[in-house]
Amino acid sequence: MSLQLGETAPDFTLDSTEGTIRLHDYIGDQWLVFFSHPKDFTPVCTTELGAFARRKAEFDKRSTKLLGLSVDSVSDHNAWIKDVEDVGGTAVNYPIVADPNLEVAKLYGMFHPKADPKVTVRSVFIIDPQKKVRLTLTYPPSAGRNVDEIVRVLDSLQLTDGRKLTTPVDWRPGDDVIIAPSVSDADAQKLFPEGWRTLKPYLRLLRYSATQH
Repeated sequence: MSLQLGETAPDFTLDSTEGTIRLHDYIGDQWLVFFSHPKDFTPVCTTELGAFARRKAEFDKRSTKLLGLSVDSVSDHNAWIKDVEDVGGTAVNYPIVADPNLEVAKLYGMFHPKADPKVTVRSVFIIDPQKKVRLTLTYPPSAGRNVDEIVRVLDSLQLTDGRKLTTPVDWRPGDDVIIAPSVSDADAQKLFPEGWRTLKPYLRLLRYSATQH
């Protein structure tokens, strides 16, 4: 069964390309993007690992760590990394954990035996500093992930976290955000004295950045 939003991400300890990792210790007080791969030496995953590595500075800027997972061994991961670096044009600068017994794959719902009885699906989890699952995505074997979308949702989560805000369709940083419907106009006036645009009684748009408050 897959994890649901708001659940505590199950802790685990596994070997990785950067030594033994205990998940909750690895997250610390930061955010985490945790993503699984069906198998080492697969073409789509090779492109994905390189893309995350090239963009690691963007995640660092957002106080977010990266962690990959595949069912093969650490020695296989280390051999595969050479291909990833050759294709991606940069060093793999985050750990990849080994899950040969599918222990974590099953714990996190990354294993879908009806899709493939031997390997994991491509899953993505965004986990916050309180170790809560804030996003889950599952991709089919044929479609590579979109790193831009993962960064976009991470920005949305971090901007709205603990605030009475949500973000609309196709939102990007700098765009208007939505005041949550649970907030009355009277309370919104206290929270957002700069005002807002009302499109519908339940749809109030606001220009907002995290540096404002």
